[in-house]
Amino acid sequence: QVQLVESGGGLVQAGGSLRLSCAASGSIFRVNGWGWHRQAPGKQREFIARVTSDGATDYADALKGRFTISRDNARNTVALQMNSLKPEDTAVYYCNARVVRTGNIYDANYWGQGTQVTVSS
Repeated sequence: QVQLVESGGGLVQAGGSLRLSCAASGSIFRVNGWGWHRQAPGKQREFIARVTSDGATDYADALKGRFTISRDNARNTVALQMNSLKPEDTAVYYCNARVVRTGNIYDANYWGQGTQVTVSS
């Protein structure tokens, strides 16, 4: 089994910053890629950012410049640094990882349970 656990969410004032973390554990051979998504009340889950196994990153156009994704291969973790937060950034934030389990060849996608981020005006 593979588990993803997010942390770092909470309440912050507009203009503030938060750093989310996500750790993968279990029978992991390799994490090929990570991503962050979010879902606001009444809205669909939306893509924020992804980072590949070789460190290449990709961001949603609307969030470029404010959000930064980074990974730590040795610790099987990914982080999302969020700056200049706005009330519209309020959402549940989810990480996902494409994991090759020990003994397997192909990767599979796993999701964390989410962490709430609330930005007050």
